[in-house]
Amino acid sequence: MAGEPITNGVVLINDGKITAVGSAASITIPANYRVISAKVVTPGLIDAHTVIGLNGYLNQPHDQMALDGGASFQPELRATDSYNAQEKLIEVVRQYGVTTIHTGHQPGALASGQTMIAKTVGKNVDEATIVGTAMIAVTLGPSANATGRSPGTRAKQVSMLRAELIKAQENEAKTEKPKDLRSQIMARVIKREIPLLVTAEAAQDIMTALRIAKEFNIKIVLDGAADGHMLTNEIKASGFPVIVHPTMARPGGDRANLSLENASKLRAAGIPIALQSGFEGYVPKTRIVLFEAGMAAANGLGKQNALASITIDAAKILGIDNRVGSIAVGKDADIAMYDGDPFEWTSHCTGVIVNGKVVSEVIK
Repeated sequence: MAGEPITNGVVLINDGKITAVGSAASITIPANYRVISAKVVTPGLIDAHTVIGLNGYLNQPHDQMALDGGASFQPELRATDSYNAQEKLIEVVRQYGVTTIHTGHQPGALASGQTMIAKTVGKNVDEATIVGTAMIAVTLGPSANATGRSPGTRAKQVSMLRAELIKAQENEAKTEKPKDLRSQIMARVIKREIPLLVTAEAAQDIMTALRIAKEFNIKIVLDGAADGHMLTNEIKASGFPVIVHPTMARPGGDRANLSLENASKLRAAGIPIALQSGFEGYVPKTRIVLFEAGMAAANGLGKQNALASITIDAAKILGIDNRVGSIAVGKDADIAMYDGDPFEWTSHCTGVIVNGKVVSEVIK
């Protein structure tokens, strides 16, 4: 995704990084290099929002750690403290070509906790982590009360969120800053070091998110945005990106206006987008972001834009495009290989390379 597709291309990898990219006629492969061939090669895929690593495939209390019901506002909860690098669902998505995930505390509370960015490899959280604290997960609308602890009305939700942001502003103005965990993480929001990941599906909740961001001069990333296709002018004017909810999500409630064309309409309006696998309330607890992109491609987004939404565009929104998202010299050697068009149901991921190491050669 760093340029036009290359026919009969070659990618050289050394010490975990991409060292050369070009046509076979322009690159000499060193004699000591292992050669892996594939019909189609793409950058490693990026899932812009998931909960795998915190929620597991067993669907038992001990492996469901993405949403704590103890309180409505807990931005201090770190995703890295719950992330299980050995979770089997990580292996599942990796075998489909997903090499980077933005995961963490899920929607369902006013502020459920932090998110993180990780590679889909590593024996432990330290080896997997790219960004330890990426965003703070905030939910507006009916979905904010999934735990039964958050305020039930929209007005109460917003008043509580504004109160926390006002308090953070006041703390930041003090000579001696509070040292408690909540104050420290909220200070990073006020200083625009990290954004709020605001899950807002209905139009009124999207507008509330934009209004709060403007009032406090903070950064946000809109998440879900089922009604986004109805507010393209407003979202574009804000300059904030959207991580689009799964195309295969079920409409209803605050997603009553969900459209398969949401991603394409947002992108056509000039709004930065990425696609996500989202989360499910039951096993297998994950979708495959490649399939979401395929659905979006067939509903107006097109294949090139769909691929960008799960590679370079996702990397830009997550702030990691200096490392991943495209096959370019100097970037991490994260590669997905296929035996045909990745968006065709009959195609298979035949190999995955992460950080220059082959981690999957045949999908299982």
